[in-house]
Amino acid sequence: MKHIKSSVLLDAFFAKLSHGGALIVLILVISIFAVLLGYSLEALSQLGLEFFTEEKWAPNLEKFGARSAIIGSLISTFLAMALCIPIAIGIAIFLTEIAPNSLKTPIGTSIELLAAIPSVIYGMWGLFYFVPLMRDLFGGLGIGMLSASVVLSVMILPFMAAVTRDAMNTTPDILKESAYALGATKWDVIQAVVIPYAKAGIIGSMILALGRAVGETMAVTFVMGNVHRISWDITAPATSIPVTLANEFTEADSSLYFSALFSLALVLMLISFSIIAIAKFYFLKKVRRGL
Repeated sequence: MKHIKSSVLLDAFFAKLSHGGALIVLILVISIFAVLLGYSLEALSQLGLEFFTEEKWAPNLEKFGARSAIIGSLISTFLAMALCIPIAIGIAIFLTEIAPNSLKTPIGTSIELLAAIPSVIYGMWGLFYFVPLMRDLFGGLGIGMLSASVVLSVMILPFMAAVTRDAMNTTPDILKESAYALGATKWDVIQAVVIPYAKAGIIGSMILALGRAVGETMAVTFVMGNVHRISWDITAPATSIPVTLANEFTEADSSLYFSALFSLALVLMLISFSIIAIAKFYFLKKVRRGL
């Protein structure tokens, strides 16, 4: 009886602790949003919708248009994900279904080590190795949207590849063996058994990589250029919200400039939250339907 009573007390304590942890997370999110909104009010009230529709960013003239930074963030994230997704899934398929056992461990460990490299290292590598390569291939400075997207895709690749590999490893052997027994080829098993079974984990890895890509700062700051201009040439210098914040936050010499940067940070938070929330709800909806 005493043991049952202590178990009930422990369960109640654990429930309260869990609720407290969830409440702390909610309070942190609300407080961050409140701080960003509070410091952004001056710029939003003075600039209005022009802050979102204007392209020109000239602090010396007190012209602050966020359109180029917003579009740069979205395009660089889209390009990085477009480059990363097929490669990451291909790596995961190779490690789970094709690679011999002697290669699975060293390659898998190397991918996990890539995830531990600081983002500033990726930025330095991109600046001193990849930018000259892009300059030789496409001309110009080599610094621009394409260089930033490629460096960003390399940076998020290990996260998506590792999670996708772990998801594919959960496929029961009996399902694959049954498919082979029916005469299926290795490719048939991969596309008809492994990928559908691991679809939830693959979508989860995309969400994880997307969250990392949207807000990445240091890696893209080195190679993007911080030029507030919208160009159809993806090899030309451009900017994004994190790049603008990293390069200009210490240079804010007026309250409006300072507030405009906080407004950019608020927009970045809303973009990140919206994209990931939509992906999450879609993901959960598909899981409830059994994929």
